[in-house]
Amino acid sequence: MKVPFEKLDKAFENRLRLQIMSVLMVNDRYDFNSLKELLDTTDGNLASHLKGLEKEEYIMVYKAFLGRKPNTTYEATEKGKKAFKQHLDALEQLIKQQKIK
Repeated sequence: MKVPFEKLDKAFENRLRLQIMSVLMVNDRYDFNSLKELLDTTDGNLASHLKGLEKEEYIMVYKAFLGRKPNTTYEATEKGKKAFKQHLDALEQLIKQQKIK
């Protein structure tokens, strides 16, 4: 059986991007500060990984104001959900193949 390396998405190679997408897969939207706290990361690190996922069109960014405070939230796109699921399926296949050996 062929190892499905071609189905692994480079956008999800980083642990933080995997975590971001995992959160967004089970939540309709999540705001920047809550993601930062949940994932225990810095503003800059989180922002750069969110930008990478946005560039791939895997997430949508929404900017609004709560009172006078800016609030940025994120949502997984259909394209992102599909890509993430394919990535997880490929990882699962890879693990199962390694188990057989």
